[in-house]
Amino acid sequence: MARISVSVHIAADPSAVWEEVATIEDHVEWMADAHRIEFLGPARRGVGTRIRVETRIGPFRTADIMEFTEWSEPTAMGVEHRGLFTGSGRFVIDAEPPGTRFTWTEELRFPWYLGGAAGALAARPVLTWVWRRNLRRLAGRVSDR
Repeated sequence: MARISVSVHIAADPSAVWEEVATIEDHVEWMADAHRIEFLGPARRGVGTRIRVETRIGPFRTADIMEFTEWSEPTAMGVEHRGLFTGSGRFVIDAEPPGTRFTWTEELRFPWYLGGAAGALAARPVLTWVWRRNLRRLAGRVSDR
């Protein structure tokens, strides 16, 4: 299992950060690795919302099925990964004057044919780099408002 945690200070109020992050369909605007998001059912917000995310990192492509298991407006949301990669992820929004600290934590298990624990360990630096870049993009989107 790979545990990855990245965070960024955002020069915006926590409510503005929540508003951006709670708009799930717009995650493709700041997550460079998320190519497309499809909702799997009528829910668009909250616990129980299910999505399919087409992810691309270099030549690697996958479709990740996620279900939101936590929706604590305006401070946290969590997902369970139920596709090729399994595990959990969580966004946490904390006031950090003059703005917000946004933290993204993932615990991912890789399937055996992608190296299992060794594959997860090898992918960790790449995923950390991608997600840090994503958080800079998020910060830019919210700070520009």
